[in-house]
Amino acid sequence: MKKEKQKKEMLEEEKKVKIEKTDINNQECVYHKYLWYLILFSVIGLFVEIILCFIIGKMSNKEFGLILGPFCIIYGLGVATAVFLLDRFKQKRIKLFILGAILGTIIEYTTSFILEAILGARLWNCEGIKFSANGRTCIQHAILWGILSVIVISFLKKHIDILINKMRGRKSLIVDIIFTMVLVVIIILTIWGAITYSVRAKEILNGKNYTSNNNIIEKFQNTVFSDEIMEKIFSNMEIMDNEGRWILVKNING
Repeated sequence: MKKEKQKKEMLEEEKKVKIEKTDINNQECVYHKYLWYLILFSVIGLFVEIILCFIIGKMSNKEFGLILGPFCIIYGLGVATAVFLLDRFKQKRIKLFILGAILGTIIEYTTSFILEAILGARLWNCEGIKFSANGRTCIQHAILWGILSVIVISFLKKHIDILINKMRGRKSLIVDIIFTMVLVVIIILTIWGAITYSVRAKEILNGKNYTSNNNIIEKFQNTVFSDEIMEKIFSNMEIMDNEGRWILVKNING
């Protein structure tokens, strides 16, 4: 009886270990998948933005690139969220289009609001476009989000998943951790650079125009976040003057 009891306890323990391992593997799988959705769609989004600017011109002014790497993070964030929330509608394309448009609009509006609160500046402005929402997003962008949701979720996702699933195993986990750390550092540098660029422009606008070079941090900021470098990354950044008007930072520095 004791032996049978011990065997049962061992079997139960083995089952628990297997379940725990399965849970950990599933969590790693989800993390791996959505990390690469973020990376891939941020890269694809940059090319989408370049193509749109080439075809339409500066209509949208919707850019949120990172200071290093070919990433337009707003696309990666938007599409990865759409995949997570709307994948079950992949066969219902009209519904998917509508929900994708609504979700993308909410993400873009919220991101613009948060970035303005952090930076004291806008990285894109839709005020010159019809049916814009406080200059943060507009109907054209909503349509674009809807189209992207249908294309990605209904057509591209299954092929992208095959590619992502090939990158599995212990080495893949190490790569994921490295990429996550690199992305976090790049995002921190991007926000730091944008704040520095914005503050510098506000000082010029208020007639101060004071650039200090007294310590290591200031020297780092003045070198890595110089106006020339920041203007290329945040070409559409705007700050508000004392009269409540939005002004392009590159025009202030120029």
